[in-house]
Amino acid sequence: MTGGDFAPLSWDAAERVAHTFKALADPTRIRILHLLAQGERSVTELAEALELSQSAVSHQLAFLRSMRLVRYRRQGKSLFYSCDDDHVLTLLVQGLAHLAHD
Repeated sequence: MTGGDFAPLSWDAAERVAHTFKALADPTRIRILHLLAQGERSVTELAEALELSQSAVSHQLAFLRSMRLVRYRRQGKSLFYSCDDDHVLTLLVQGLAHLAHD
């Protein structure tokens, strides 16, 4: 995005990017993604690490799943979640680097 001719971003693309940033605009979802960036976790493990109820974590995971940012696999009665989009992890890392820069 340096130099050269610039074409305007389409409304559809802008809305999709904004929707992705909306998914990252919640501190709980950021904390969940940060943990999942370190490896697969069960809902129970996430809830314990974040000191939140399993219901609250499940609610946020459902939203992240609907955005295709996380995926899950079932093992017995447990669900194990992992990140499903390396681009979003890059945004998270860049956001943390920006904070360290201040």
